[in-house]
Amino acid sequence: MKKRRCSNPKLKLSLPSTDSIEKFLTKTGTFKDGDLLVNKDGLRIVPQDEQHEPRLINPSDNQLTLADIDTIKVIGKGSGGIVQLVRHKWTGQFFALKVIQMNILDSVRKQIAQELKINQSSQCPYVVVCYQSFYDNGVISIVLEYMDGGSLADFLKKVKSIPEPYLAAISKQVLKGLIYLHHGKHIIHRDLKPSNLLINHRGEVKITDFGVSAVLTSTSGQRDTFVGTYNYMSPERISGKTYGYKSDIWSLGILLLECATGCFPYSPPNKKDGWINFYELLETIVEQPPPSAPSDQFSPEFGSFISACAQKDPNDRKSAQELLKYPFVSKYEDVDLPSYFTSAGPPLATF
Repeated sequence: MKKRRCSNPKLKLSLPSTDSIEKFLTKTGTFKDGDLLVNKDGLRIVPQDEQHEPRLINPSDNQLTLADIDTIKVIGKGSGGIVQLVRHKWTGQFFALKVIQMNILDSVRKQIAQELKINQSSQCPYVVVCYQSFYDNGVISIVLEYMDGGSLADFLKKVKSIPEPYLAAISKQVLKGLIYLHHGKHIIHRDLKPSNLLINHRGEVKITDFGVSAVLTSTSGQRDTFVGTYNYMSPERISGKTYGYKSDIWSLGILLLECATGCFPYSPPNKKDGWINFYELLETIVEQPPPSAPSDQFSPEFGSFISACAQKDPNDRKSAQELLKYPFVSKYEDVDLPSYFTSAGPPLATF
């Protein structure tokens, strides 16, 4: 990849027009995109023959409403909004409430609509559950399963690195989640990283945050768009080439290697000064050999697993189904993830 100077490619951003806003927000106070309708009473997917005269959700049909939950505290912040810890008034059950202000760009609106559709249709024990979504007064609120251990990124900050047996148990769950997304839902996550893997005191690991995911209508399972977190992005995506499900496999290998070693696999040439600029890191990922697990620190099984993920050519990478059969995943039996996760500190819901 040639070095770029002032001609670095940048995303072209523009403010939404009045017409585009009306396309999403109807006069009835509804967030609308295609067949998806969300209002203050909840979410529904409207059949095509009902598009012209949509029937809004009856509040009495929903078991969960925003009026039924109390806000405890903010547990996460991002560019699009915040995540709150909330509690159901009548049952005491905790939820995570993702709150998104809708004064945002058209491209982000589309991503949110996509996330709502994925959340609505996903039913997998390795994907974070979405209970309901609401739109009211310019705000989208998504009620999600609360994972009381936070993210794998949070956990990694506490323990610095994660031993192989626990990584094997984590990998098994993430791979099962990816099998569901890739082959069950035809979805490329496109933003797989430690902060998008959530854990809880039961030892469960679940994939979350589909804000940049895409449902694939083609059987080839490939996209040519450029969205996601760059550090974990596959070489073919950085190069602007067509990419498929295997791009998530590259990200999995990079994040697992980071968890194993306690540091991001790509080190800057001058560790004291760090990366000169963002594009230097991208060039390194594209042009240099892929990272690997040091053989003097890790087992051959782990090294083989990482190498099967972190191949420059996506055709040389294994699929999630193939990786689930790798010796590393089954090498360690009876791993106590619940105790390991809780040993790092109390859950976020402890006051």
